[in-house]
Amino acid sequence: MKQLTIKKEIKGVGIGLHKGEPVRFSMHPLDANSGILFYRTDTGTYIEATPENVVDTQMATVIGKEGSSISTIEHMLSAIYAFGIDNLLIKIDASEVPVMDGSSTSFCMMLNETGIQELSGNKKVMILNKEVEVRDGDKFVKLTPSDTQVYHFQINFTHPAIGFQEYQLEFSKQKYIDAISRARTFGFLKDVQMLRSHNLALGASLENAIVLDSNKIINNDGLRYNNEFVRHKILDAIGDLKLLGMPYIGSYSSFAGSHHLNHLLTKEILKDPENYSIEEAAGAFTDNLAKVYA
Repeated sequence: MKQLTIKKEIKGVGIGLHKGEPVRFSMHPLDANSGILFYRTDTGTYIEATPENVVDTQMATVIGKEGSSISTIEHMLSAIYAFGIDNLLIKIDASEVPVMDGSSTSFCMMLNETGIQELSGNKKVMILNKEVEVRDGDKFVKLTPSDTQVYHFQINFTHPAIGFQEYQLEFSKQKYIDAISRARTFGFLKDVQMLRSHNLALGASLENAIVLDSNKIINNDGLRYNNEFVRHKILDAIGDLKLLGMPYIGSYSSFAGSHHLNHLLTKEILKDPENYSIEEAAGAFTDNLAKVYA
C-alpha cells in the first residue's frame, strides 16, 4: 500500500474555539515521506505535527515552534488519520484550528470531496511489540499489541447527563465516519465564566459544543449518539496519536484519558525502540490495511 495525500487543495474558514475569531485554513498535497506539516501564514512558521513540538495539553493539543503555536489540532488530525493520509501541508492564519461544529465531520467531508491520491513511497506502519501504559492515579491510557486497531474508552462523570459511559471501536475509515466523526466536544456552563476570564472559550457556543448545566444538556437538538461524550474521547485520542507520524497496529484503551496522557503515551512509546517496529505495508498486510482505509 502506498503513502497517501489529497488530490487537490482544500480551503476552509471557521471560528476559533478559544479566541472566537475567524480562522482561514487550506490543505495542500505533499510528497511522500513529508509527514503532516502546519504553516502559520501570519508568522511564517512551519510546525511539524510531532510529539517533540507539543507545547501544551491543558485544554487541547497545542504544537509550537520558534515562538508560534497552533492549538486544537486534534479534531483535524483525527479526520486526517481516519482517511489514511500520510503527507499534508496545512496553512492557517491564526493560532488555532477552527472548531467547526465541535466534531471532525466537517474535515471528513472536505477530505472526501477533494479525494485521496497515492504517492510513490510505501506506507509505513508502526507495530506495537509490547504494552505501553501511562497512568495518573486511576486514569490511564495504553497501547497493547494486537492484530487490529481497536479503541476502548471508559469515562465516569458525576453529572447526571453523562455518568459512566463505555465504547469500543474496531477501527476502519467507514466505521470512524459513521460512529465517531460526528461526536462533539463538550463542556459545562459553570466553567464558561472562568474560562472567558482567562480569554479562553470565547468562540464556544451551542453551535460547536455540547453544553451542560448542573442537571442536563441545554442544546435544543440533544445528542447525536446516546453516548456521544465517550465517542468524542475516542475522536480526540485518534487525533492525538496521529502525532506518532504513521498508522499503528495496536489496541488503545483508556479510563478517563486526556490530551495530556495521550501526549505522554506517544512520548513513552517512542522513547524505547523495543516498544515498536516500523514496517512497510506489503503482502497480505497491505490487503488488510487497504480494507481498513477503503
